[in-house]
Amino acid sequence: MRLADKAAIVTGAGSGIGRATTLRLAGEGAEVLAIDWDGDGLAGTARAGNGPGGIEMLVADVTDEEAPGAALAACPSPDILVNNAGIGDARAAHLTADDDLDRYLDTNLRSLFRFSREAVGAIKDGGCIVNIASIFGITGFRGSAPYSATKAAVIGLTRNMAADYGPVGIRVNAIAPGVIETPLVADRLAGNAWFVDTLVGGTPLGRTGKPEEIAAAIAFLCSDDAAFITGHTLVIDGGFSATHFRARPEDGA
Repeated sequence: MRLADKAAIVTGAGSGIGRATTLRLAGEGAEVLAIDWDGDGLAGTARAGNGPGGIEMLVADVTDEEAPGAALAACPSPDILVNNAGIGDARAAHLTADDDLDRYLDTNLRSLFRFSREAVGAIKDGGCIVNIASIFGITGFRGSAPYSATKAAVIGLTRNMAADYGPVGIRVNAIAPGVIETPLVADRLAGNAWFVDTLVGGTPLGRTGKPEEIAAAIAFLCSDDAAFITGHTLVIDGGFSATHFRARPEDGA
């Protein structure tokens, strides 16, 4: 397997993209430390593992300032860090109280910064960090101010860390997913016709993405096949952000 003998840390591993990534990396041969505040979700991820790589669980809130140290204590010499944990379902700026803003900053940005800061002193030469950003960190979307702001910051941090740590052999990249079928967006996909029409209807491929499709890209960025890629944000959104797509009547869609 192409990640055999690699050690990885994945945050937000109890469901969605984090679970799919944990399973994919373990399937590629990596030994994975899976982190989530949801112990039951983590147990489900561990039960689903069937690859040659093992899955170790760490129940922790990534916003706890002690969490990065606990992760590195459990996985002291990682090759890979995947900063996946995050929250969504934001509001417009005028509807966002300071407490809500702090919640987005703590989860989507500050925890990612802390995990990365802790990891760069431990990741081996040739190792990598992959940050999960969003297409809404690149382009605006109505009613998403604190989410978009934090994801834009993740992209900026990714570029800066690529410059800072490339000289010591650490690559830093980001993934910017579009709408992916995860528990984070399940309710909006099920009950918000405007959300579905705008995002799925605005996607040339005509569907939402799957967590496994994001996990596949993460596995590539973590592999030697991506050894000359750093500072890059890979957009995976079915063409949504690149095309301003809307179906025409003659398309039959």
